[in-house]
Amino acid sequence: MTDQQPIDHSFCVAPMLDWTDRHCRYFYRLITQHALLYTEMVTTGAILHGNRERMLQFNQEEHPVAFQLGGSNPTELAECAKIVEQYGYDEINLNVGCPSDRVQNGRFGACLMARPELVGECVAAMQRTVNVPVTVKSRIGIDEQDSYEELIRFIGIVADSGCRTFIVHARKAWLQGLSPKENREIPPLRYDVVMQLKQDFPQLEIVLNGGITTLDQARDYLRRMDGVMLGREVYHNPYILAEVDQRLFGVQQWPVSRHDVAMALIPYIQRQLKQGERLNNISRHILGLFHGVAGARAWRRYISEHAHKPGADENVILQALSFTG
Repeated sequence: MTDQQPIDHSFCVAPMLDWTDRHCRYFYRLITQHALLYTEMVTTGAILHGNRERMLQFNQEEHPVAFQLGGSNPTELAECAKIVEQYGYDEINLNVGCPSDRVQNGRFGACLMARPELVGECVAAMQRTVNVPVTVKSRIGIDEQDSYEELIRFIGIVADSGCRTFIVHARKAWLQGLSPKENREIPPLRYDVVMQLKQDFPQLEIVLNGGITTLDQARDYLRRMDGVMLGREVYHNPYILAEVDQRLFGVQQWPVSRHDVAMALIPYIQRQLKQGERLNNISRHILGLFHGVAGARAWRRYISEHAHKPGADENVILQALSFTG
């Protein structure tokens, strides 16, 4: 492979299944130009045997954007990585953190933390195939395999395969007994563990994920980590992205207003509707745009009640906008 172009992981928006689709990412890009965006996780089987165009197409405005793959077969992952690269994504991320039953049944996700040699083989196979960076997103441990010694063994083996960037969710995962939602909330956050990783592997890029809800927190952790990743907070309160470029990337500009974001989305909605998309597939991602300000409830209610109706178009958004301050 050729030399990889560096990607800035200072602030990332997490891959979120059923949430961070191309419409969601286009919307986020209207608010921040510099945050690194991630796709939902897509399995190797879905790419090799499913509707590839539907799963891989994205808007060029989304760059920089990374694609998250789920799988555990090095040959299949390498094949899919090459396909993903051909579509133009900036990074390929291997999911070694999702604890859902569906993922475990496919023998990938968080259960792979118990097989660091296999993860290393997967990473190496993908890196031999593509010129974009291959990164790994993991937990700090699984089940009873949660000692720091086991974690550094995992990181060390995968790093030896050529992975330079690890996004680490600062919770362990219980593969049995907890739902994916509970696995995001019940296991305690251990930021100290992830920070220790950075000290012990200074040559690696370590990105902190899990439980961060404000840009003040993000900026504080960036003093000790290479990057931070936010997920649910961004989805429920997307306007948190408005100050990311200014506060975390040093861009000297005023944040775009909520009203301007909504108006900037209108031409995109019009184009998508002409291509046969339904309004509610786009509008569901923008319900939190006015979170915490006057008119937020009326905005959400009007869109929720009207966007799913046959023939719903951009006028639903414009009418909802009239309820805001």
